Amino acid sequence: MAGDQSYKNHTRIYPLYHFWSVFPLLVNFIWSVYRLRFGITGESIVGVILAVGLLALLGASRTQTLAVQDRVIRLEMRLRLREVLPADLAAQAERIPVKKLIALRFASDAELPALVRDVLAGTVATSKDIKLRVKDWQADHLRA
Repeated sequence: MAGDQSYKNHTRIYPLYHFWSVFPLLVNFIWSVYRLRFGITGESIVGVILAVGLLALLGASRTQTLAVQDRVIRLEMRLRLREVLPADLAAQAERIPVKKLIALRFASDAELPALVRDVLAGTVATSKDIKLRVKDWQADHLRA
């Protein structure tokens, strides 16, 4: 599985999160709102509040996990850019936004300098554009 990743299949579905956490909590929320139809009681209000709280907790945990992952990728890419790029280009690369650094991580060391120049020149507008330009895709199977 180490080399079979590409732009078309690099997104990740994590069943424990996407199916066994999101789906039941979403069903619970819908059910608790549906129960309000039969009368607004203390129990039904607490049910809705609890359902909203559980969804918020799930969302917050996912957001925090992704924020930490983005920080690690930013650090990894800054170190990698210092190793791979000429010193002047590496200094300029400090201006690249995190979302674009995240996209650049899929590029091989050989194609990274050209992609960084394009990003800095503004000829690559989005992270998707960066990923589509990558020819030698470097798989990342350790994402959160």
